[in-house]
Amino acid sequence: MKILIIGAAGMIGRKLAERISADGGLGETAVDEMVLVDVIQPEVPAGRISNVRTQALDISVPGASKPLVAERPDVIFHLAAIVSGEAELDFEKGYSINLDGTRDLFEAIRLEHGASGYKPRVVFASSIAVFGAPFPKAIPDEFFQTPLTSYGTQKAIGELLLSDYTRRGFFDGIGLRLPTICIRPGKPNKAASGFFSNILREPIAGQEAVLPVADSVRHFFASPRAAIGFFLHAATMDLSKVGPRRNISLPGLSATVGDEIAALGRIVGEKAVKLIRREPDPMIIRIVDGWAPDIEGKRARELGFTVESSFDEIIRAHLDDEMGGQARV
Repeated sequence: MKILIIGAAGMIGRKLAERISADGGLGETAVDEMVLVDVIQPEVPAGRISNVRTQALDISVPGASKPLVAERPDVIFHLAAIVSGEAELDFEKGYSINLDGTRDLFEAIRLEHGASGYKPRVVFASSIAVFGAPFPKAIPDEFFQTPLTSYGTQKAIGELLLSDYTRRGFFDGIGLRLPTICIRPGKPNKAASGFFSNILREPIAGQEAVLPVADSVRHFFASPRAAIGFFLHAATMDLSKVGPRRNISLPGLSATVGDEIAALGRIVGEKAVKLIRREPDPMIIRIVDGWAPDIEGKRARELGFTVESSFDEIIRAHLDDEMGGQARV
């Protein structure tokens, strides 16, 4: 089996490549070759796959995806995207990468399919940003898409394209509406949701963090560990069980900022909590107010997707996976 990960230098892409390489395969199928692509050249992960190639490539450049698809990978993980805050600030850049890059990839697969009958599995990283307020208490699987940001609009269009290209038989696609991933390791990025991780990650490391919204803000979360599980399951599950509705609202943990902070106090201590500084940011508040506070995820759970049930679990996963089990505060 041959795997292609687009967006492999990002947090999820890096962890996904590391997991597949460590396992030496995808599910019960051995992986013979893995190609990792991003605008910044990804690192080669250690593990059991010896044939790993990396490439720096901007998929928003017309035709950039064609050579990648011409090699006919069996599974394509499409993770590349401009994150929410940056897509809102830079309209052209957001549409160029999040929409044009996605369409160019799908078109490359369609053309290769027409020439040879090639039909890969495509796993597309979408987002709960495809939904917009007003919301019910918990968004059901049948809720309509009314995004209130450019990023959410771009992801919603990508979902429609994935469904139509799958319907036409060009590839076998599945779109995953990811919760906000928390706690993200590394440095803060330009995602509007970044503070959800920052207010835990930085204090755990003994550093100050800024909270731009109220403690009462409720949002929907999953850990990086759970996110990798989502993608692995989507790549190996029987998609005939999914049917024509190829974009899935994943399960997650609905919690308030106050719940996050309380868990930080329980697991790490009040010294860490005191490192959180409150500075309201009107733009972040406006964006976050348009996001879903809770999603039922019933269909995804029935299809076998799993996630944490408390923020205590999410913090412990971060400590185990990124900190050697110990906070530095």
